[in-house]
Amino acid sequence: MDIITRKIGNVQKQHHQIVKRYCLILDLIDEKHLINEYISAHSEKNHWKEIRRGLREIGILEMEIYVYGNRLVMIVETGLDFDWEVAFSKLETLPRQVEWETKMSFFQRTKGERPDEKWLMMDRIFHLYDSEAL
Repeated sequence: MDIITRKIGNVQKQHHQIVKRYCLILDLIDEKHLINEYISAHSEKNHWKEIRRGLREIGILEMEIYVYGNRLVMIVETGLDFDWEVAFSKLETLPRQVEWETKMSFFQRTKGERPDEKWLMMDRIFHLYDSEAL
């Protein structure tokens, strides 16, 4: 990871609406060359356009994946009407999605095959938002 990114942070896109945010974790196989290959597959240059289109089609406004060692954290932002189970059931039917998941499974230390079986949903325990502003 780029040390500069750690120091200056990442700019967030504004969606001009209240959004839902999901945070998920997943562990990769702890081998540096496999982790680097996984990271490379997610670069803008190598990531499949069909996957990005599919994520947008099911209602994902933004998706970010962060890495620390072999641990991944994924943050997903959606509109308020987003239904996780319905959306990801639809995603499985879109072009190249199953192929992408199969390819990425090679790097992941998980028991399931489907994205909702591999990525573990985290519970938020703190936020700094001003509750009166919501």
